[in-house]
Amino acid sequence: MIPKSPASNSAVGARRRLAEIAAALQWDRGRWIWLLAILLGLDVLAGFGEPARLALRYERAAIAHGQWWRLLSAHAVHLGAAHLILDELGLILVWALFADAYDAADWVAIVAFGALAISCGLWWFSPGVSWYLGSSGVLHAAVAAGTVNHFVKREWDRWILLVCLLGKIAHEQYAQATGHGAPLIVVDAHLYGVIAGFLIGAALCSRIAIIRRSTRS
Repeated sequence: MIPKSPASNSAVGARRRLAEIAAALQWDRGRWIWLLAILLGLDVLAGFGEPARLALRYERAAIAHGQWWRLLSAHAVHLGAAHLILDELGLILVWALFADAYDAADWVAIVAFGALAISCGLWWFSPGVSWYLGSSGVLHAAVAAGTVNHFVKREWDRWILLVCLLGKIAHEQYAQATGHGAPLIVVDAHLYGVIAGFLIGAALCSRIAIIRRSTRS
């Protein structure tokens, strides 16, 4: 048997460490491809510039005239590079925390339901919001749904996630009510996203539990 050289051992160790990092960030098993595809899709939309933003953002007057696609498309366009990068970093963080909480079909449902619920919430309960765009509301929905999953699985971080999420929402609502909120952040979208995420997360986790019980029986 030929002993491995120190360089070979070092390479194996490096690959193992990279694999551990990828697993911790939930980029393993090819999942990084899906994350990259989403990020590139957001970048491509941003590349179309102001015309795309104006055509796709939530705009109350345009929706009233039948441009219903804006209820969903608004959550994929951004104000500019800084806004896009912040939301993409948020997506990477949410991915690392919750990617394995649901399967791909469930995540599609969470994103679609969250986006639609946020837009409907803005329409019915925030009539003063004339336009909105960005992915932050949907990211809040994903965090809420992921938090529900962590509670069902009794993960160690479930209370930390819940307290941080509700604390953030409460702080934003208070800042807005007292006139200290950031002018370009529509905090109501975050609130509606969290509510939607809790609702669909509970529904999906209940369905998963029912399927598991049926399988066992």
